[in-house]
Amino acid sequence: MGLIIQKYGGTSVADLKRIQNVAKKVIKTCDQGNLVVVVLSAMAGVTDGLLNMAGQVTPSPDKRELDVLLATGEQTTAAILAMMLINMNYPAYSLLGYQANVITDREYGNARILEIGAQRIKEFLKKKAIVVIAGFQGCDIKGDITTLGRGGSDTSAVAIAAALDADICEIYTDVDGIYTADPNICKKARKLKAISYDEMLNMSSLGAKVLQIRSVSFAKKYNVPVHVRSSFSEEEGTMVVNEDSCMEQLVVSGVTHNKDEARITLKKVPDQPGIAAKIFSPIAEAGILVDMIIQNTRAGGQTDLTFTVPKADYKRAMEIEHKIAKEIAAEKVFGDKNIAKISVIGVGMKNHSGVASVMFNTLCRENINIIMISTSEIRISCVIEEKYAELAVQVLHTAFGLDENENI
Repeated sequence: MGLIIQKYGGTSVADLKRIQNVAKKVIKTCDQGNLVVVVLSAMAGVTDGLLNMAGQVTPSPDKRELDVLLATGEQTTAAILAMMLINMNYPAYSLLGYQANVITDREYGNARILEIGAQRIKEFLKKKAIVVIAGFQGCDIKGDITTLGRGGSDTSAVAIAAALDADICEIYTDVDGIYTADPNICKKARKLKAISYDEMLNMSSLGAKVLQIRSVSFAKKYNVPVHVRSSFSEEEGTMVVNEDSCMEQLVVSGVTHNKDEARITLKKVPDQPGIAAKIFSPIAEAGILVDMIIQNTRAGGQTDLTFTVPKADYKRAMEIEHKIAKEIAAEKVFGDKNIAKISVIGVGMKNHSGVASVMFNTLCRENINIIMISTSEIRISCVIEEKYAELAVQVLHTAFGLDENENI
């Protein structure tokens, strides 16, 4: 007998028919002799609908009250699935985030899990009951409802798996695994049988939207095996696990793209101590994430400084930097929202040279100009013009031999 955590995303529970399909999958797992905890997202489109409703009330909804509202989406699916399971003669109990004692910080809308008191879940499991938990939500130390941000049900599921020391966490979604590139733009993309936590962390942060990055961080920290698979088939998906020898056969495991960033440049900035702090401290205080940073030294004690921010924060970041530019006597500030970040990722890069050369030469042959470059031990990222994003993914996928590899 094993303890299995199953998470089903919004498309998997989009209507009553699909929730019934989930119930059958859960029952099948139980009938195989396993204990099962199910973590659910809201029905597809429900969260957006609730956000729109709040927006009709006020353009700036109170964050605490917005979390109370958004949490109702997962509450609905959890209760409906529990009802279905009970009606099919399988004991089941639904729990909301606070009932499962998912304790978070007080960052409404993007809360982080601090701990999970799994005692009540364990009590139901001792009764051989199926526990259905509303994902995406928890409560702070004062008992106020919080939500975990987009994709937060992934994090809920992996965190609960860690708290219960589960054998595996299965993430059911509308795709059948993790691919070497986005199959919607790269027809030769292939499904990976396994991928390391570090590779998945990089893919999640660099544009792949299969798993929320915080869920992967939890999985790595607590060594939780994660199986990403489709809720619409019985086909095996992709295992996200510790790095092992079988993964070393690929120098590059995947190519990702991200069109959700913008770049900002401050021209002719004084090249002196403390200037970088003056530029980036107000950005940090505004809660804006900065990704890539490049500094180009000029003659005459000046420098140009370029960095990227999420496209959604571009306008606010530009307003901040225009004020800073006046304070530090920079010549001007300009930006560009029409960029894309293309990345190649693979643990095999640790032991192989020439990856950067292949990437740069491949983009050069397609006359794609590289605007910015960033690297780590297992990743190389390039900022290019947005219009070349799909082409860049396709040619890099081919250049690194991912098209031909039938048995990744």
